Amino acid sequence: MKPFNQINVIPFIDIMLVLLAIVLLTATFINHQQIDLKLPTADNASAIDKTEEKITITIDPKQQFYFDDLKVEKAELTGKLDTLKPDTSIVLSVDKTVPFEAFITIVDLLKERKLENLSIMVDPSEQ
Repeated sequence: MKPFNQINVIPFIDIMLVLLAIVLLTATFINHQQIDLKLPTADNASAIDKTEEKITITIDPKQQFYFDDLKVEKAELTGKLDTLKPDTSIVLSVDKTVPFEAFITIVDLLKERKLENLSIMVDPSEQ
């Protein structure tokens, strides 16, 4: 009988395929967090340029702040805004039930940092 001097990789490939199938199946069931907003409507809304890179700041109905869909405290948001360049495009999404004061707070933070390339997200009105 000859000595066995090669590694049999077939069982290894079988295990890897099973693991790959498990990863693919579980990835489809991951619940991605989505911020539930009711945006204000506007008659003269225009589309945002999707090719341009932009930062999204969101205020949800509970007046919680999100920086690119990551929940942040106001102090942390301030720190993140400090790192942005003045020509950075910013999209502000504010729920229509949020007091206007919260909107003004964000606008003030942006103006203090000379971040003036601002778009406000709205739902176009249906006429």
